[in-house]
Amino acid sequence: MCCRGCQAVAQSIVDNGLGAYYQNRTAMPASGHEVLPDELKKLTLYDHPDIQRSFVISAGEHSKEAVLILEGITCAACIWLNERHIRQLDGVLSVEVNYASHRARVSWDERRINLSTILKEIQLLGYNAHPYNAHHADELRKKNKKKDLQRIAIAGIAAAQVMMLAVGLYAGGWYGISADMVVLLRWFSLMLTIPVVTFAAMPFYRSAWSGLKSGHLNMDVPVALAIVTAFVGSLWVTVMGGVHVYYDTIGMFTLFLLSTRMLETGAREKSVEAAENLLKLQPAMAMRIQAGQQDYVPVMQLLMGDLILVKAGEAVAADGIVVEGASSTDESLLTGESRAIPKSVDCTVIAGSMNLESPLIVKVTGVGEDTVLAGIVRLVDKAQAEKPKIAHLADKVASWFTWVILGFALLVGLIWLNVDQAQAFEIVLSVLVVTCPCALSLAVPAALAAAGSHLIKRGILVLRGHAMETLAQVTHVVFDKTGTLTVGRPQIVAIYPLADKSETQSLLIAASLEQTSEHPLARAFMQRVDNQQLLAVSNANNVAGLGISGEIDGVTYTIGNQVYASAGLASDTAQLTNVAAGATLVWLCDATQVIAVFALADTLRADALATITALKERGIGVSILSGDAPQAVAHAALQLGVTDYLAQQPPQAKFEQLQKLQQQGHIVAMVGDGVNDAPVLSGAQVSFAMGSGTDVASQSSDIVLLSSKLTDVVTALDMGKSTLAVMRQNLFWAAAYNLIALPFAAMGYVSPWVAALGMSISSLIVVLNALRLR
Repeated sequence: MCCRGCQAVAQSIVDNGLGAYYQNRTAMPASGHEVLPDELKKLTLYDHPDIQRSFVISAGEHSKEAVLILEGITCAACIWLNERHIRQLDGVLSVEVNYASHRARVSWDERRINLSTILKEIQLLGYNAHPYNAHHADELRKKNKKKDLQRIAIAGIAAAQVMMLAVGLYAGGWYGISADMVVLLRWFSLMLTIPVVTFAAMPFYRSAWSGLKSGHLNMDVPVALAIVTAFVGSLWVTVMGGVHVYYDTIGMFTLFLLSTRMLETGAREKSVEAAENLLKLQPAMAMRIQAGQQDYVPVMQLLMGDLILVKAGEAVAADGIVVEGASSTDESLLTGESRAIPKSVDCTVIAGSMNLESPLIVKVTGVGEDTVLAGIVRLVDKAQAEKPKIAHLADKVASWFTWVILGFALLVGLIWLNVDQAQAFEIVLSVLVVTCPCALSLAVPAALAAAGSHLIKRGILVLRGHAMETLAQVTHVVFDKTGTLTVGRPQIVAIYPLADKSETQSLLIAASLEQTSEHPLARAFMQRVDNQQLLAVSNANNVAGLGISGEIDGVTYTIGNQVYASAGLASDTAQLTNVAAGATLVWLCDATQVIAVFALADTLRADALATITALKERGIGVSILSGDAPQAVAHAALQLGVTDYLAQQPPQAKFEQLQKLQQQGHIVAMVGDGVNDAPVLSGAQVSFAMGSGTDVASQSSDIVLLSSKLTDVVTALDMGKSTLAVMRQNLFWAAAYNLIALPFAAMGYVSPWVAALGMSISSLIVVLNALRLR
C-alpha cells in the first residue's frame, strides 16, 4: 500500500464483502508515488552528508538528530498526530514537537531509516517539513502573520457591513419592514459572510478536522461546529424562509476569535523569538585562513580546526579558541549585559558575539548545530515542550470540557425541541459559542510564554518545564560557596612548605595533579605554572568535593581539603596561624607526610549580600553547603549574615542535607556552579547554575543564570510567583465565565451575537492578563 489511508480503504473493502472489486477492476489505480508532488522526490537530497552538516548533529555512534520546522500546525492535536505517527516509524528514536515554535526535534538511527523517509511521512500526513533555519522561520512567521491579518481584515470588514444590515433587520422587526426588503438584506448579508466562512474561518476547520482525525477533540471543534451550523441554518432561512439569520454572529464570532488568537500567538512567540534572535546574530560568511591565504567562505563550510580571522566590529562566525591577538567581546546576547569581556590567547569565544577592539585569529571548535547558541536554543525548545502539572491539568480539563459542551448542547437542543422548536436552533448555537473553551486552553500557555520571554531577555534560561511552577513554591534556598557566592577566581596568596620540597616544587606537583579538574580552585594552580612544565600524572582519581590523587614518578600524591588529603598524617601546622581570614587551605601530601599547604583567597560577588537580604525579606530560608574549609565558609557566612552553614561537605553529604530540608517540608532551590554540584542540583526541587556560556549545553540544572548575577535568583523566584498567580487567575476566570454563562445561554437569555462577544472577551482577558508579566 502506498500509505495507511489506502491500507484502511482496502481493509474496509474486504471487511464489507466487496473483495470482488479486485477481480472486476479493468485497470490498476495510480500508485502513491505517481500522485505525490515532485517535491517529495527532492527530499532525498536531505540525506546527503554535505547538506546535513548545516542542520544535523551526531547524537551517538549511529544516532542523528535534527531540528525541523513544521508548516500547517494549528493546534495541539496537530502536535499529537505528528508525534504519534513519526514515533511509530521503524528507526525513529525520539520526536518532540514544540507548539510555540512549531519546531520538531527528531532523532533517528541512520542504519534503519533516512531523514528523507521521515520528511515524506510528514508530508503524507498533510504537513510540510524542512530543516530549521532561524531566518527562514522568521520569514514563515511573517508570512503567517500577514495571512492572519488578511483573515482578520476580511472578517472585520464583513462583520461591520453585516452588522449594519442586521440593524436594519432588527429595526424592521420593531417598526415594520417589507418582506422583499428582508429577503434583499439577507441575501446581501449572505454574500458578505461567504468570504468569512470560506477564508477567514479556515484555520478553525483545519484544526477541528485534525483533532477529529486523531480522536482528540480540541477547542476548535465546537468553534467550527458553531460557525458551520450558524451558516447552514442562516442559508436555509435565506433560501426557504424563516425568522432569524445569524450572519452577524458568524462575522463577529470569527473576528473576535481571530483577534484573540493573534494576540495569543504574539505572546507565545515572544519567548521563541528571544531564543531565535541569538541564532540570527551569527554571520553567514567567515574569513578563513588557509595556507597563508585569507578567503571569505560560507560558515557552513568551516571545519573543526580551521583558523578564521575576526576583525574588530565583526561578529564571531563560530565557536572557537583564540590563538592569536587580544581584544574584548560583547556577549550581551547571552548574559543580557552589554559589557566588554577581555579575550586573549586560549580564551574561548562564542559564535554571534561581537569583537569590539582588535583582530583575533580563532581556531574553530563548533559550527552550526554544534555551537553554544544552537545548544541553548535546543534547551529552550526542550523546556517549552515540557509542561508543568498545572498546564497538563488545564489541557485535560479543556479536552474533557469540550465533550461536556457538545453533550450539553445536544441535551439543551432536545429539551427546547419539546418546549419551543422555534428557539431551539438559536439557543443551541448560543450554548456552543458562549462556552467555547478557548480561554481555558489559553490560560496557562499564554502566561508561560510571557514569563519565558521576560526571563530570557534577562539572561535567565529556564531548561525544565516544571521550573516555573516550582519557583513559586520555594521556601528555602541552598547556596554553594566557591564560584557561586564568590566570583570563582581564587588566587594563591601563600604557600607553606612543610617538608623537604620548595615552594616551586610543591606548586608544580600540585598544578600537575589539578590539571584534570574543572573546579575553580584548580584554575588558581594552573595560572601559576607554565603548561609545558606540567608533570605526567598516572592513575589520577578525582573525588568530587574532596580532592585529587595521582602518581608522579612512582610516588602517590593527594591534594584537597585537610580531611581527604592529610587523613592520618601528622604535620607541623604552627606556620598556619597567620593565614588570612576566610582563606581556603589546600593540602598537598604523599603517603607519609604533608608536603605543603596552599592558602587561596576568593572574594564574594558584589551582589551576594543583596541577594541573601532580599531572600530573607521574602521569608525564604538560606543555607550554605560547601566543600571548602571551615574557616573559609564561616568567614563568608559571617559577611553575608547566614547562620545555617556547613563546610567540608562532599556532594553526597550535600545531597543528604538537601533531603533533610525536604523531609522537614521545605521546597528547596539549590544554587551551584553546575559542574561539581551536578548530583546535588538534580536532587533539589528546582536548581540554578551559574552559567559561563560555554558549558550551558551540559548543565544538569533546571535554570541557568547566563549573566552569573545572583540577584537573578530573586528575579526568577518573583517571576515564578507572579506566573503561578496569573495562571490561577486565568483558570479561575475561564472556569467562572463558563459556569456563569452556560446556564444563561441554555435558558435562552443570551443571543448568539452576545455569546460571541462574551466568549471573545473572556479569551482576550486571559491573554492580556498574561501580558502583564514583566
